[in-house]
Amino acid sequence: MENLMRRNFPIFLILVACLLVPLKTVSAQDLTDNVSRRISERIQMKLTQAARGITLHHGSSLLPRFYVNRAYAPAWIGMSGPLPRALALAEAVGNASMEGLTANDYHSETIAALMSRIAADKAMGAVSPDQAADLDLVLTDAFLTYASHLLSGRVNPEELQSEWYIKGRKRDLLKVLETALMQDSVEETLVSLKPPHSGYEKLAAALSHYRDIVRKGGWPQLSPGPLLKRGDRGARVKELRAFLLATGDHPASTEKVKSRRFEEDLETGVMQFQSRHGLKVDGAVGPATLRAMAVPAAERLQQIEVNMERWRWLPAEFGERNVQVNIAGFTLSVIENDFTLMSMRAIVGKDFQKTPVFSGRITDVELNPYWNIPSSIASTEMIPEIRKDRAYLAKNKIRVYRGWGPSARRINPSSINWSKVTGKNLPFRLRQDPGPKNPLGAVKFLFPNKYDVYVHGTPFHGLFERDSRGFSHGCIRIESPVELAEYLLHDPADWSSESLFAAIKSGKNLSIRLSDPVPVHILYFTAWVDETGTVHFRDDVYGHDDILARALGEPLLAGEQIGPTSADEK
Repeated sequence: MENLMRRNFPIFLILVACLLVPLKTVSAQDLTDNVSRRISERIQMKLTQAARGITLHHGSSLLPRFYVNRAYAPAWIGMSGPLPRALALAEAVGNASMEGLTANDYHSETIAALMSRIAADKAMGAVSPDQAADLDLVLTDAFLTYASHLLSGRVNPEELQSEWYIKGRKRDLLKVLETALMQDSVEETLVSLKPPHSGYEKLAAALSHYRDIVRKGGWPQLSPGPLLKRGDRGARVKELRAFLLATGDHPASTEKVKSRRFEEDLETGVMQFQSRHGLKVDGAVGPATLRAMAVPAAERLQQIEVNMERWRWLPAEFGERNVQVNIAGFTLSVIENDFTLMSMRAIVGKDFQKTPVFSGRITDVELNPYWNIPSSIASTEMIPEIRKDRAYLAKNKIRVYRGWGPSARRINPSSINWSKVTGKNLPFRLRQDPGPKNPLGAVKFLFPNKYDVYVHGTPFHGLFERDSRGFSHGCIRIESPVELAEYLLHDPADWSSESLFAAIKSGKNLSIRLSDPVPVHILYFTAWVDETGTVHFRDDVYGHDDILARALGEPLLAGEQIGPTSADEK
């Protein structure tokens, strides 16, 4: 209650007035009966005929079912007016911004206005059953809408064309509401609908922190100029120090706060900033670092809100032991009981060949894998090379087959007129043997999926040194496949590091079925908080953030009207 008074004092006073002021001229039973009749009339007239001007999001669907099931009895209005549970819901929706959501999507101002009118009416001795019915319907709609958004997000990812194919959490919201009312646990129920992941909780804490930064004016911008590095002096060094103090990457130091010298402490702060933003950690402020520093605090705040929405799209369980790929972070991590055991750099799909977001189960580890070359790659990349050099296939140990499986027939490449072969008439497939030129590297991790995406190694490690690593055709390349294989096989007696390397060195193709398949989640996060409490940001490599931010800013779809229109008020 103390927190409620501090955060929502006006609503608190209104509700206390509603709850404590006794009715003078209207009997308690008459009020609830009259409210029930008004609710019944509105529901049976499908609400729109009442033309009362308050937009409901569930007026034509869930609200009628809810009230019919309870014989139109009010859920939030008692014999003396609004019940204490109305106070709990008003506080919850009033604090929706703490979840990166907008309070007025859940009728926060409308609820406050209705409660104010009811409090004034009670002071005069008579409560309008119409306004009480309005309040009951609005509170029910607020609960259902807010509960839905906490549970599965404000925006449907399938409508954004964002390559997001993970299925989120589902609940029967009417049963959730009925149970909350029966147990008088509205606030606790809403809390239980939030994503049950520490990643969400940490981002919510970061949201509050960054909101404070924005409220104080954000962080100062650095003037344009040449590379800044240790040993430099001048006004831009002073600006850099102020910037790092504002972002929290440099500890406050009274004696150095106005210093114009780029010393070791400032270099450490720059390195911390670079690490948090996925940049090359060299302690110098070059073009890439300067671009990241130029992003305003308000944009970082929005980035946190966008990524909190993504958490609401995810399932409740990832698995005690699971593998996670963050596309935007270019990393693969092994997680056990919410703790990161292993993390490595990854290469993901190009912008025009995006890696999709989905979940699967790693079932097999393949050593020295063959590469069945996709027809799209064969027609666009391989066939032009074959036309130029008839020895291209032999040099790269690529064989030509017709068909699949044991019955596939090998074809002599010299018997094919390659000048007439195109992507539209590719009657055969190309397969590359294991070896140093095979782009899958020494290990491949299979998790059956309709996108034909998997994790594998690579013989080309230079690209891992890049800050942005969107170079693949959609699959995920990792820098340490043997370490991941050793973890997944987790059987030192049969598969130690030595035995794995020996099997790989043999060059023979070997597929190993996991006795316990491991969940794998391909995700897309541009903001997160690590286990040390450090907030990380990454570039929106696929442009998903902007699309989602716009969708979050759009008004909710119009529903039905039940409250007084402006004309009625006049």
